[in-house]
Amino acid sequence: MKIIVYSIHNFEIPFIDKAFANFKIEYREERLTPETTHLAEGFNGVSVFSSDIVNDEVLKNLKDLNIKYISTRSVGYDHIDLNAAQDIDIKIANVPEYSPYSVAEFTVAMLLALNRKLFRADELFQLQDFRLDSLVGFDVHNKTIGIIGAGKIGSAFASIMYGFGAKILIYDIEKNPKLEQLENLKYVELDELYENSDIISLSLPLNKHSKYMINNQSIAKMKKKPMLLNTARGGIVNTTDLIYALKSGQISSAALDVFEREKGMYFYDWSEKIIDDDEFNVLKAMQNVYLTSHQAFLTKEALEGIAGTSAQNFKEWLESGKCQNELYPWE
Repeated sequence: MKIIVYSIHNFEIPFIDKAFANFKIEYREERLTPETTHLAEGFNGVSVFSSDIVNDEVLKNLKDLNIKYISTRSVGYDHIDLNAAQDIDIKIANVPEYSPYSVAEFTVAMLLALNRKLFRADELFQLQDFRLDSLVGFDVHNKTIGIIGAGKIGSAFASIMYGFGAKILIYDIEKNPKLEQLENLKYVELDELYENSDIISLSLPLNKHSKYMINNQSIAKMKKKPMLLNTARGGIVNTTDLIYALKSGQISSAALDVFEREKGMYFYDWSEKIIDDDEFNVLKAMQNVYLTSHQAFLTKEALEGIAGTSAQNFKEWLESGKCQNELYPWE
């Protein structure tokens, strides 16, 4: 099987080289778009990343090139039109899990950096301004953490926050029996989580149910001035409504590893370009907002897991035409 790997980044190459040692692969820095599908000519499989576009047009172009299999190097698959893929019999698979601690631990790091104003402290320190007046934070201990989505990542984050001595509220359609046994942790309805959380963390996939879940209406239900953490997907948050809430004080601060219009920007060098997105620039300029460029997953353990599972997907397809991680429209 010959596999083309779109949107390759240097941080991935050592891990993919090792995992795909038994395949013929070709790396392309280009994103998969309607304009770059022709690069897949002569290949059997395509490996994509979350920044790629796998819509109806792209899929039809790939079908014309006899592509049968696409595996995304991500848990999320909101960048893939599963209905269109099923209609033309292209099989899609994802990486359903990798080290959940990578994202969970990064979420904690963002929480602490934002709360204790570490980025501002570093700026002042470099200026040799050693005053502490603008650096006051709060104890996480005994605060209420609301976690929306408690799969493997959300559960790992909950366990870490439990160690901080925080009270934990979880909203999820499925309950984790191990978490239910923890003291000061309970599953609640979404409105109760909004009303009582000092910190709200998002750990759920982006789909038609979660799109713009954080908006003017949900923000109005929140406890006064919570902190918002998003290491899931940018489209879960309505950016316009978030900016209004940050300016008005409805939300005290936000740490965002993702942005709803990040595709084509994050993972690439924009240092010599002008970012023509007013809302992104507003967020970047706000002192109570901490932005990172979709790096929460970026640990050696996670990259090993992503590459290994991606290779396994193609191996199963090659051997039997089926793959245990295949995705279907109704998921």
